[in-house]
Amino acid sequence: MTAGLALLPAERWRRLESAHAERVDELTRDHRDRVRRNIAHPVEDFLFTYYPFRPSQLRRWHPGAGVALVGAPERAGWRFHRTVDATRAVVGVDLPAFMAARCDQVRFVRRLLTATVAAPGQFGCFGLHEWAMVYGQGGDRVRHAGRRLRLGASGTDAVVRDHRLRCSHYDAFRFFTDAAKPRNQLQPDLDGRVRNEQPGCLHASMDVYKWAYRLLPVVSSDLVVDAFELARSIREVDMRASPYDLSDLGYPPIPIESVAGKAQYVALQREFAGRAQALRRRLLDVLQTLAPGTVA
Repeated sequence: MTAGLALLPAERWRRLESAHAERVDELTRDHRDRVRRNIAHPVEDFLFTYYPFRPSQLRRWHPGAGVALVGAPERAGWRFHRTVDATRAVVGVDLPAFMAARCDQVRFVRRLLTATVAAPGQFGCFGLHEWAMVYGQGGDRVRHAGRRLRLGASGTDAVVRDHRLRCSHYDAFRFFTDAAKPRNQLQPDLDGRVRNEQPGCLHASMDVYKWAYRLLPVVSSDLVVDAFELARSIREVDMRASPYDLSDLGYPPIPIESVAGKAQYVALQREFAGRAQALRRRLLDVLQTLAPGTVA
C-alpha cells in the first residue's frame, strides 16, 4: 500500500515538523502577542481576518501528497489522512477522500492559476484600490478607524479623481465606495475572476496564500508558509501605498500620488509578481499530480 509514496522515518519528519513550528512561531509572534493584549493592527491583522486561517492552523505541518510518515499513529484520525501500513503506523494523505470532497475547488483553483500564470501583468493601478475604498467617505468614516489620511479627505478624493482606476480584483473592487465603483475601468465580479485576474495585481499575489492553505494537506506546509511570507510583504507595501498615515507604526509611506512614489510602487509590484508566479507554478505542479481527468 506504500507503493509510489516517499516514506519519511520518524526521526526525520519530526525534525521537519519542529523546524516548521519554529518558523511559524517566529512569523506570528507579534500578532499572537497583540491578540493576547487585545491590540488591533491595521496591517498584520489582515492576514488573519481577511484570510481566516489561524496561526495554530498554519503551525500544523503537512508534508504534502506523495509523502507518508512512518511512526505517525496520531495523524491517522486527521481529516484527509489514512493509515497505509498499520504495522509501522505509516500515515499519508487520503487523496481519494480529498478529491471526493474538494474536486470542484481543485478544478477552479487550477483554472484560475493557469489563467493568471499566462496573463500579461498590468502595472498601472498604483495601489489606488485602498484610495477608492475611502473615496467620498470623509475622514470620520474611513475603513481603518483612528488612522489619519495623509492628504486629508479632500486630498484623497482628489487623487482618485486625477487617476484612472484599473482594479481587476473582485475582492478588492467589492470594497470600493459606491461613488468610486463607476470610476473603475473594469467592473470585476465573482464569475469573472478567471478572466480578470492578472499577475501584476497585489491582491491576486496575496491570494496565492489562500489557494495554498485551502489545498492542505495535499499541498506541503513549506509552500503554504512561503506564500504567507509573500502575502505579509505585499500587505505591508499595500498599506504603505494607501492613503493612511502609518508612519508611527514603522511604515513609511509610498506616495503613489507622486512620480517617484509611482516608480517605487511599480518596482515592488513587479518583484512581487515574479515571486507569486513562481508560487503559482509550484501549486500547479501539485495539482498536476492529482487523479487525471478530475480537474480539467
